[in-house]
Amino acid sequence: MYNIPHFKAADHKEVIAFMHAHPFITLCGCDANNQPVATHVPVLIVERDGKLFLQAHIMRKQKHTIAFEHNPDVLAIFSGAHTYVSASWYTTKTIGSTWNYQAVHAKGKLSFQNDAFLHDLLARLTEYFENNPHSPSLVPELPEEYVSNMMKAIVAFEIEITSMEHVFKLSQNRDKESYENIIEQLKRGDEEAKAVAATMIKNQSNVF
Repeated sequence: MYNIPHFKAADHKEVIAFMHAHPFITLCGCDANNQPVATHVPVLIVERDGKLFLQAHIMRKQKHTIAFEHNPDVLAIFSGAHTYVSASWYTTKTIGSTWNYQAVHAKGKLSFQNDAFLHDLLARLTEYFENNPHSPSLVPELPEEYVSNMMKAIVAFEIEITSMEHVFKLSQNRDKESYENIIEQLKRGDEEAKAVAATMIKNQSNVF
């Protein structure tokens, strides 16, 4: 991972908050032949006994599922909004353009869980993402036969996070005038650019 001191969060809590705000991860690993595999899945982030865990479920009998059975070492990538930044927006024009983005890489050990864990996880995942205690889509509101049949096709897992790295590249290495001009230019861009601009505004007091 790109590792420059300029592009680090001031507080580890910012990194955890970013992960909670972007729970749809890219989960990477290697199969028995050392070939890379990856899948995309929403996760719950759980703290237990001073450690962080990721909890989710995936389909059975998939290439990545089989790979994780052979090799439990995985990498979870959390990604946020990202956008192009033109050097023409800098006070100094004779340097290259770049890309602003935020990402967290969490390495860990994946372990598959039993059906009781899976049922509880389905209930917690749905409750968390529905964010509506009256939703008819909550697991207790669904027919038991449907839930039971669905569970036959999926398997729950938990990842104990063993190390984390992050990069929050938000033009912290630019001068104040350039920083503010980048924000103004990004405000005129697409939704991704506007989201990066909003994050830069929020972070400005930590930069200058």
